[in-house]
Amino acid sequence: MTAATTLPVQPVPSARRRWTVLAVCCLSMFLVGLDTTIVNVGLPAIGRGLDVGTRGLEWIVDAYTLVLASLLISSGALADRFGRRRVFQCGLVLFGAASLLCALAPSAGVLVAGRALQGVGASMLSPVALAIVVNAMPDPKERAQAIGIWASVFGLSMAAGPVTGGALLAGLDWRALFWINAPVIAAALLLSAVFVPESRAPRARRLDLPGQVLLTVVLAVVVGVLIEGPRIGWTSPTALAGYVGAVVATAGFVGVESRRREPLMDLRLFGRPVFSGAVLGAVAVFVALSMTLLLNTLYLQHTRGWTPLAAGVATLPLAVGATLCAPWSGRMVGRTGPRLPLLLAGGFITAGGLCMVRLTPHTSVFLLLAAYALIGIGFGFANAPITNTAVNGLPPARAGVAGAITSTARQLGSALGIALAGGLVAATGPTGLAHASRPGWILVATCGVLLFLVARVSQPGEGRRGRRLTKSLVQPRSAS
Repeated sequence: MTAATTLPVQPVPSARRRWTVLAVCCLSMFLVGLDTTIVNVGLPAIGRGLDVGTRGLEWIVDAYTLVLASLLISSGALADRFGRRRVFQCGLVLFGAASLLCALAPSAGVLVAGRALQGVGASMLSPVALAIVVNAMPDPKERAQAIGIWASVFGLSMAAGPVTGGALLAGLDWRALFWINAPVIAAALLLSAVFVPESRAPRARRLDLPGQVLLTVVLAVVVGVLIEGPRIGWTSPTALAGYVGAVVATAGFVGVESRRREPLMDLRLFGRPVFSGAVLGAVAVFVALSMTLLLNTLYLQHTRGWTPLAAGVATLPLAVGATLCAPWSGRMVGRTGPRLPLLLAGGFITAGGLCMVRLTPHTSVFLLLAAYALIGIGFGFANAPITNTAVNGLPPARAGVAGAITSTARQLGSALGIALAGGLVAATGPTGLAHASRPGWILVATCGVLLFLVARVSQPGEGRRGRRLTKSLVQPRSAS
């Protein structure tokens, strides 16, 4: 293997510079999270403007999250090899170009392609930003606090997407949802050039192209079947072929990764309960959030006839809960570990989902707002312990990969949540949408219950076997 060129050892930056680096990375993460959810509130307007049905709208959302989830790990490895700031800036430029394509899209097909290209650019931002933050914060306690702020900003951006989108749609058309990215990208490019230091992993990894292709196939087939299943029939030949394809691709991925000297995803990691629990928690939290946001948008606009602005404002309790609780959660993780905030997250998300399981076209607005607030509080408490646990579960030299795996789990959860929610209501009219969405709210509550299980394995203290495994992850496997 060709050794990567390493940068000279840099002195630890001053406290002011470290927190400035965090602010720049948070700005980019706000952009990634915002574009994950801002489109949700505009889906009815996009559907009318481009003559697209519910399944087409699902693809507009999931084209972004699928590509993002598929490429995050490879982008993290590229950043570790070629320089995190360099890859970060390339991601900003690509994301900006894709946003322009989306804003100018003349058809649904072009918009889906633009969203996929946005996903490519976003994949160069999410794990790289976290790796930059981890590299700039050598003190574990300070790093935990920084990750709490990073998670807070990411959570705020995800929750604030519908509010921002509703405000834009109040005076402009749906294309404004993509024009808004331009000033944020320009500011992030300028600030990253001035303040963000370049860094690389001490030993870069080879790219795993077979693993990358197989991971992309697995995610695309699974989400594609969930989206198209109601239309083609769950037992149709096409659906059955999709099931077989997903199983074969998954088996191929496991087989390839277990034999690669430097795999895309080291499957040994999942032998550590702490790490596998963090990944499961990330998927569950983002399934709950994405289902909540999509079902909320369709229910309020189609069933109750609310405007996009009103539907977006209705999610303010969710955004406020996430924003207030994420920094608090980060401080709790730094002081006592991840278990307590995970238990709180599970309790609040479960309660929020249960509030909605008897949803009707005339459910009290107070109950709706209370449910959104509970889910937002749970979301805020969840992100910091999940992110911190996953990052601390890998050697520091693998920071890019650690962030990428966690972010992949998040985006996979988002894609699954959109596909599942859309599948529940795709063939339902406005009057029946509330009843059809009830299983979705049961699933949201179930995701909260899963966090109780994650909390049980979240505390450190893995024993001798876990320490041996962590140590082995620093070295590549022997060639097969």
